This record gives sequence, structure tokens and C-alpha cells, in this order.
Amino acid sequence: MRTAARAQPLAFPRRLALEWFGRGSLLRRVTARKVNIVALAVVLTVIATAILAPLIAVHDPIKTRPFEIHQGPSAKYWLGTDDIGRDTFSRLVYGARISVQVGFIAVGIAMGLGTPLGLLAGFQGGFTDEVIMRVMDGIFVLPTLILALAIAAIMGASLESVMVAIGFTNMPRYARLMRGEVLAVREYDYVLAARGIGAPSLRIALVHILPNSMAPIIVQGALSVGFAIFTEATLSFLGVGIKPPTPSWGSMLQGGYRYMDINLIESFAPGMAIFLTVLAVNLLGDGLREALDPRLRGA
Repeated sequence: MRTAARAQPLAFPRRLALEWFGRGSLLRRVTARKVNIVALAVVLTVIATAILAPLIAVHDPIKTRPFEIHQGPSAKYWLGTDDIGRDTFSRLVYGARISVQVGFIAVGIAMGLGTPLGLLAGFQGGFTDEVIMRVMDGIFVLPTLILALAIAAIMGASLESVMVAIGFTNMPRYARLMRGEVLAVREYDYVLAARGIGAPSLRIALVHILPNSMAPIIVQGALSVGFAIFTEATLSFLGVGIKPPTPSWGSMLQGGYRYMDINLIESFAPGMAIFLTVLAVNLLGDGLREALDPRLRGA
């Protein structure tokens, strides 16, 4: 018994490693298709670029050079310069930081607000359910971009306002999805058994219902990261997103499209970065959905 007790702590890391990297693991199922492997490589590259931006950027991203505007790609400026002489490559690298922050934090805000509300609405039912879901429906029917524009305009152009705006406008998606899952899971046998033995309602909700309702929420979160990045780029392009001179892919696109006839790379580089990142995140989200849904796994 003593030997078994000592060996037990070593079993958990091994079991966790097998669940994530072993045969039939979640990672293996997500990367079962070659396109998902490429998508994962793109996402990891963007995250690594955001983390290591000071080491990768070759110039100061906000330093202006009035005598070197609209420079083409060269050994000194790999992607040229913009209309006030800032290095496009360095701004593109630092812009990845904004996209990664907005993508994950905004989705975290939406998930952190919507999931508990959906859990409460589905578990309590009755008047609580009606009030929460009618409020969520009221937010949901408003066009997401218009509502995000209004919130960002009220709070002012900043990274924090963009993340709050995107998170708030996406909150109803998680609330509605969680409520639907809770309505189904609360009728399962193990939940009814927990009720039968007199388990507290809070324990039933947090221990038995919430963990078994999170798979669709995780998939929705993965898919929403790409939407959050695209929305931030749209807000910055419209002038109510990230405040200059902070580099952002959307603001770079807004500043470069006016000079496409002079230097196409100024708008092409951030546009391609947005396209590839959003596409890769969506492909990974689809792979995650297939991996977590048994009905899609064999299709």
C-alpha cells in the first residue's frame, strides 16, 4: 500500500501526457488532417511572434523617418516603410501582439460573462431564465459590429475598450449555448442521482453539470478568436480601435490602402496577416469541433 501511494503522484503526469499527446489524444484528433497541422503552425507562429516581438523586430515600430517614406522592400526595410517612414515589418510584428491579446482576452471576457449566465438560466429556469435570456436576446439581435462601434466610441479608442466591446457583444452566444447544454445535461442519470442523494444545488451545477457542458463552449471560444481578431481590425480600420501610433494590423491597413498605387506592400502585408491568422484559427476551431463531437469524428 505504501509503494502504491508513492507511485500515485507519478501516474498523473503520465496520464495527462497520454491524454494530450498519446494515440487517440485530443491533439492527435485535432491534427488528424494535414490542413489543421498547417493551421496550428500558423497560429503558433503568430503567438511566438507576439511574445518575441522585441527580438524579431529590426526597427522601432513607431519611429518616423520623413526622408524614407514609401520605401520598397530592401535589406534595411524588409517590407518597406509607410507614409511617414515607419518600418512596415516591425509594425507587422508588433501588430501581432495586439491581435493575440484581443483574440484571447476578448473571448475570455465573453466566455467569462456568458457561461455563468447561461449556466444560471438553464439550471434555475423559470423567472430567472426568462430575465437572463430576454436580456441576452436583446443584445444578440443588435448587429455585432454596430454595437462594438458604439461601445468603443463611448469608451474611447484604446486596446481595453476594443476588448470590452468585442467581449460584451459576443457574450450572448456563450449564454445561449451554455443554457441549451445545461437543459440537456441536467436530465442525465448522474445528475438525477446526485439530486436523489441530496447533493447541494451549487455542487450539482459546478461539479456535475458545468464540466460536462463545456465542450461546445470551448469550440465556440476557438472559433470566436478569429472573429475577435477580425473585429478588432475592422474597428481599427474605421478609426475607433487601437489608438495611434500603437501598431495594429487594422490601422496599418487603413493607412496603407490609400497608397496602393505607390507601394502595394503597405496594405497587402497587414491584410494577408489578418487573412491567414483568421483562417488558421477557424480551421483549428473546426478541427477541435470534430475532435470533441463523436458524431463528426467518423464523418
